[in-house]
Amino acid sequence: MSDVTHILSQIERGDPAAAEQLLPLVYDELRKLARQKMAQENPGQTLQATGLVHEAYLRLVDVETAQHWNSRGHFFGACAEAMRRILVEGARRKQQLKHGGGTQI
Repeated sequence: MSDVTHILSQIERGDPAAAEQLLPLVYDELRKLARQKMAQENPGQTLQATGLVHEAYLRLVDVETAQHWNSRGHFFGACAEAMRRILVEGARRKQQLKHGGGTQI
């Protein structure tokens, strides 16, 4: 069992220290994933890859109920999905009327 998979199982069992051990192990891979996601976005994004990594990590690991991860790949797939949702939420927020999304020039 890899270190990441072992730590993910510790998080699932509710070990609070395990989340702190996980981030240094997966950070570089998450940054690569975030850069790939950001490269597909329109220019002028205020969110950067680092912020995207941290927001996705918080959504997945620092939650009240423990997540179940089948494998390391499952975790990274969930991270990719969380990043996509964060970017979609940001795009929707920018398009809201109160943010000028419905203004006519």
